[in-house]
Amino acid sequence: MKRRKFIQGSTTIASGLGFSAISLHQLASTKTEQSIETYVTLDQEKVSFYSDVIKEKIKIIHIADTHLYMDDERGIPFLKFSGRMAKAYNQTKHFKTGEKTNPKKAFKQAITFAKESNADVITLVGDIFSFPSELAIEWVLSEIEAIGIPYIYIAGNHDWHYEGMDGSLDSLRDKWIEKRLIRLYQGNNPLMAAYDIKGIRFLAIDNSTYEINNKQLNFFSKHVESGMPLVLLIHIPMYAPGKNISFGCGNPFWRAETDRNFELERRPKWPENGHTKTTFEFYKKVFDSSNVIGIFAGHIHQNSIEIIKGKPQVVSDDNASGAYLDINLNPMEEKYKVIS
Repeated sequence: MKRRKFIQGSTTIASGLGFSAISLHQLASTKTEQSIETYVTLDQEKVSFYSDVIKEKIKIIHIADTHLYMDDERGIPFLKFSGRMAKAYNQTKHFKTGEKTNPKKAFKQAITFAKESNADVITLVGDIFSFPSELAIEWVLSEIEAIGIPYIYIAGNHDWHYEGMDGSLDSLRDKWIEKRLIRLYQGNNPLMAAYDIKGIRFLAIDNSTYEINNKQLNFFSKHVESGMPLVLLIHIPMYAPGKNISFGCGNPFWRAETDRNFELERRPKWPENGHTKTTFEFYKKVFDSSNVIGIFAGHIHQNSIEIIKGKPQVVSDDNASGAYLDINLNPMEEKYKVIS
């Protein structure tokens, strides 16, 4: 399992993810805009945020990329579209122990931990499914409803994708959200929704096509203007200099010539000219907004942290291999404050 360190920016941070904990802090004293000062510590799968804007502790179990492959007779008509991904994660090695595991076992362990640790919310940020299997979706709903902990779901690029099926990415996403995934959204808009938890607003925005549309940009802008402390939940991480093309949302190198997997995944090739103006505007808005305290993502199957213009982005390893993040948002107690 590869681990990378990528730490820079002006937000105060202590960080260590997948390696021995290290520490760094820089005060944002040169900023003219009044930003939220946030301290972040990461050690293996445990992530802790500290800030004055956090009034009560919030425990989040963050799950991405479970890649459940379960299916039954209802999936027979779709076998030509689901065959590759149905075989992709039948058995995996645990990211920490190396022991044999599988997506179903890994998901149950993660949500059991959420219950045992009295989590406030479970965030499911996409690719929970390898394809939109009715059986797998029903199983996740029954398991997570039995746990009795609030959850937030957004789709990943595999959740709604039957490989080789005709249609644009947007139309296929709309189709399979409506036909299969809709119950996971609990009556909320599948592409953008806000959830208030103990004074922090969680914004779940679907970027599973790598793009952001105008309605999503306007939705995000409205919540930035509210002044509420915001946590952004997305599947595909926001672009970070030095990272690979998988950090695709707002990536200036994302375009047809860098798309290496379209034939394997049997989907339309990325656009010749790359991202839309709207996606780039969203990227700029996220990192210029003073009240965004963190971005939580998945997609790349590797733990990662980036500090982009002072904003921490935390990315989870894949749950298919047993990984999840134990994220804690904590009030900044006096004993933790740095004397400047």
